[in-house]
Amino acid sequence: MFGIGLPELVVILLVGLLIFGAEKLPGLGRAMGKTISEFKKGMKEDRTDDIDKVEKK
Repeated sequence: MFGIGLPELVVILLVGLLIFGAEKLPGLGRAMGKTISEFKKGMKEDRTDDIDKVEKK
């Protein structure tokens, strides 16, 4: 998982908890998940557009 082990992940979560607080952390995680899914969706659409352009030639 990107070279991040369990101890590193725990440290990252604790720092996030200290910076943003317990109330905002779930919302930030949700927003990050939506951002990643939209990025993947855009990349997938871009690939299919490229394939369509190649097939039309």
